[in-house]
Amino acid sequence: MITFKNQKTQKLSKAICDEGYNIPYSRFSKLLKNKEIKVDGKRINKDITVDINQTVEIYYEPELPPVNVIYEDENVVVVNKESGVFSQEQFRAVESKYGKAYFIHRLDRNTQGLIVFALNKQSESALLKGFKERHFDKRYLATVYGIPTKKSALLTAFLVKDEKTSTVKIYDKKVLGSVEIKTAYKVIKEDENTSLLEVELITGKTHQIRAHLAHIGHFILGDGKYGNGEINRKLNAKELMLKSYKLTFKFDKDSPLSYLDNRTFEIK
Repeated sequence: MITFKNQKTQKLSKAICDEGYNIPYSRFSKLLKNKEIKVDGKRINKDITVDINQTVEIYYEPELPPVNVIYEDENVVVVNKESGVFSQEQFRAVESKYGKAYFIHRLDRNTQGLIVFALNKQSESALLKGFKERHFDKRYLATVYGIPTKKSALLTAFLVKDEKTSTVKIYDKKVLGSVEIKTAYKVIKEDENTSLLEVELITGKTHQIRAHLAHIGHFILGDGKYGNGEINRKLNAKELMLKSYKLTFKFDKDSPLSYLDNRTFEIK
């Protein structure tokens, strides 16, 4: 059974999605029809609006995604998350496999690639510090539409998050409610219609790579939010072609994870 406290006023289906439970809508509809969902102890049969701190109970056992281990030791596990899997889902699968784990960072649901979990409190602190202070070098591969004029660049813009639509907007100049973002890229290869870019996040905000590249006219293939549906269909791009493919740790010599300093993990 799934149980959680809702974080903000929203539709039940959105609340379940925000908690990282990937329940197909057809299955969700059947759960409602059979009154297998409770909100504050009351069985419901509609996709109602739920308020903050209301308790949701769902009589459903989600299928856990595979744990594709890239590296593991007694402190850390590095996993290759599949596209379409929520980071929270991947965490639950890791926790099930190892008995105890700690959630450190996330990838967008449709982004494949490297995600790291701690297996004890000491490692959790060291990893959280590393990600928060941006000590680690994270690189992505993105297949984009078109060929950038500049073969490498450091892009600077301003991002505004729209909570209602779960999207972001990018501006060239600072606007009300915006935060500065920086995204670096270099072209790895190109063909007639597309380019493969290596991307480095200098800052790390929601949908930053997807929205920033789309803003300069080179959306990531398969992107349904910031891309072009007609072009995606023409090029048979059915999944987001974005991968977190390389991660290099940086730790101080007094860190409990100092033995992983300068260690690079990569998906070929």
